Amino acid sequence: MAIEFKLPVLGENIKSADILKILVSEGDKVEKDQIVLELETDKATMEVPIEEAGTITKVLLKEGAKADIGSAVFTYEPASGSAESAPDDSTETKSDSKDADSKKESSEKGTPKDDESKKETIKKEEDKKEEPREGSESKQKDDKEKVKESDKSVDLITPLSEKVTQMPDKIAPASPSVRRFAREIGIDIHLVRASGNNGRITIEDVKAYAKSMNELLSSGAAGVSGGGGSFYKETLPDFSKWGDIEKQPMSNIRRKTAEHLSYAWQTIPHVTQFEKADITELEKIRKQFGKKTEEAGGKLTVTAILIKVIASALKVFPQFNSSIDMEKNEVIYKKYFNIGIAVDTERGLLVPVVRDADKKNVIQIAADLAEISKKARDRKLSLEDMQGGSISVSNLGGIAGTYFTPIVNAPEVGILGVSRSAMEPVYIDGKFEPRLMMPLSLSYDHRIIDGADAARFIKWVVSALEQPFLLTLEG
Repeated sequence: MAIEFKLPVLGENIKSADILKILVSEGDKVEKDQIVLELETDKATMEVPIEEAGTITKVLLKEGAKADIGSAVFTYEPASGSAESAPDDSTETKSDSKDADSKKESSEKGTPKDDESKKETIKKEEDKKEEPREGSESKQKDDKEKVKESDKSVDLITPLSEKVTQMPDKIAPASPSVRRFAREIGIDIHLVRASGNNGRITIEDVKAYAKSMNELLSSGAAGVSGGGGSFYKETLPDFSKWGDIEKQPMSNIRRKTAEHLSYAWQTIPHVTQFEKADITELEKIRKQFGKKTEEAGGKLTVTAILIKVIASALKVFPQFNSSIDMEKNEVIYKKYFNIGIAVDTERGLLVPVVRDADKKNVIQIAADLAEISKKARDRKLSLEDMQGGSISVSNLGGIAGTYFTPIVNAPEVGILGVSRSAMEPVYIDGKFEPRLMMPLSLSYDHRIIDGADAARFIKWVVSALEQPFLLTLEG
């Protein structure tokens, strides 16, 4: 008897996956533990084996299809032929069907008493609809008075469960730039209390509302979800009115990235600290030992050196190696030192992790970095490869730019952005000298990290980069 091969449980909170490849066809014989599927979830790509040998009888889904966990992908006949057939429950099914039909018929017909009750209920509902709205103006006036009397920080907040009923019909009094700013940070401008001239909504009003929402999220207030979809989303216009358009569905990874970054932006109070590091001497050393690193299977990049430096910095500044649990009002300090690296791929941004960076020398880190970067671009990353980070690094120096403001990769509390290095005149000992300067951007969670802590952290990192003798290639 043919057995259905169903999409197995792939990990926590994973409900579906895209079928990249079906590696079997009808009539194919398969061995136990043979890879039969390649899947892409919102977190990673993975291969799925079959647990027993057999022959494929029918393929039910196509490549590119989205399938829910538990969906049948194909059927197969076990090689042993010992698969037990399901018990015949046709009699029970028929009986249940008859009972269901009987109940349905009874429900549809009803009793005279039920009919009278229904009519009475309908009449009451109609009476309610026809009630005059004489008190509506008075009620609105009272509500306004209540708002004025309440604390401003409370007034700025409207539970999402009430949003629909409180949404005004008219356009909110705000300039296009203020509207755009509100959209960019995921705030419904209709819910923001105005404090500007003539009742206008200012950027400061939007910021205050966002801050209040963050406080609600942190305290677990009712009616506010912690996910990225909890805020009001404006309906987009029909862009085809102005010209040709093309629509493409989001990949799972792109969608997950959007949701995750929206959540991080909405829940974490971000601050970014900027600094420059003089890497003139470091660059000489990097070129000097580059060949040795290549022989070990890696490439001696600034990123590899930074991973080692940051792992050491986390031991000096443990608050950067922590996570905040607002539900339990706890700070979790990690005793491991795993550094996440943002990797640009065709499918979107992925952040695999270099593990135990504190226990490895720079050459070993360079080899690990080359391996995980290749796995990311080849769609071979596992869920384990992307979990357990302490802090992340995003290096855009190979592309362009000076400074940028990276978004913290929650539940981490910090991320270091690296921009393109450039030769600059630096005033040293009474004269200007050409030095290779590398811009750094440190974004951090202000709930656990203060500005002074961030300044000390980035200063420590800069000092380590500017004094290469503090680092060794062998440990």
